[in-house]
Amino acid sequence: MSDLFQSIGRKLLFILNPEDAHGLSINALKTGLIPTCAPIHDPALRVTVAGLDFPNPLGMAAGYDKNAEIPDSLLKLGFGFAEVGTLTPLAQAGNPKPRIFRLVEDEAVINRLGFNNGGHDAAFQRLNERLGRGGIVGVNIGANKDSPDRFADYVAGIRKFYDLASYFTVNISSPNTPGLRDLQARDSLRELLGKVLDTRDELAARSGTRRPVFLKIAPDLPDASLDDIAAEIALHPLDGLIISNTTLARAGLKNRANASQAGGLSGRPIFERSTIVLAKMRQRIGGNLPIIGVGGVDSATTAIAKIRAGADLVQLYTSMIYRGPGLPGQIVKDLSATLRRDGITNIAELRDRDVNDWASRTTAD
Repeated sequence: MSDLFQSIGRKLLFILNPEDAHGLSINALKTGLIPTCAPIHDPALRVTVAGLDFPNPLGMAAGYDKNAEIPDSLLKLGFGFAEVGTLTPLAQAGNPKPRIFRLVEDEAVINRLGFNNGGHDAAFQRLNERLGRGGIVGVNIGANKDSPDRFADYVAGIRKFYDLASYFTVNISSPNTPGLRDLQARDSLRELLGKVLDTRDELAARSGTRRPVFLKIAPDLPDASLDDIAAEIALHPLDGLIISNTTLARAGLKNRANASQAGGLSGRPIFERSTIVLAKMRQRIGGNLPIIGVGGVDSATTAIAKIRAGADLVQLYTSMIYRGPGLPGQIVKDLSATLRRDGITNIAELRDRDVNDWASRTTAD
């Protein structure tokens, strides 16, 4: 399917503007037009993270299935888990169009979508309809652009989806909602984590089920900010980190026509930057707190590199735009083959092998 997509499918989709192409791909998955991947049941790929048993470490990142329309279709492509959202309490249109730009030569995308989504109620109905189907589906929560109380928006997300989410991601790292990244500052982060995790613990005591909560951070943070985040999360019962969201950096891009567009850059160019931040945070938080590595994953090789740099799980999104819906199944197949070739009994054995090397590197601004 990957070769067919490269020769035909991508050319057809790339005739459309990026946002229309995205909508078409959602509809194709929703209607079953895209072939599914035969499940790969390899014990060597199974990973237990935050009390959840993942069939393999590859997930679909938030941002693709913004409205929780197709999580089960994504799982059938070979992903070990899928993350929906970002979801805000109220529906919002996001930023003015055009707001997605392809950088084809770089296999990258710049977006300034701004948490466009249909709000909590619409997503709740869809997720409620899939109850009992199994599979790990995370819910990425955010705040409305014009919210008078952004902390309350995150708490509302925990309350709304507590019985439906496999885990939560608290997204404070998008560059496309003014002021959102300010929540990464230590005082704001302390208040946010306190309120979100107190709510989670309240609902866990009431329901008897404890939902993991992950924090998603940006790749553009200086070392001092990483120190502050590590120090603050050590004081809270957080279940893990997701590193990272898109970057505002533009170094080394081949496509100069769209490089100056405002928004967050994702795809191949972000791999090094996001992996360095991942390794630096692994050094700071130690070995116990799980990390999901995101940014530039487009193959088994890059997935393993993230794991060796300190990730327990990895996610992708942009690479599927360029490589097609067969990519996740191919990566999982290649991961399995690589472990067999190298005599690795479980992929978790690879974690942290290159942490110090990655953390010692620097990125161009």
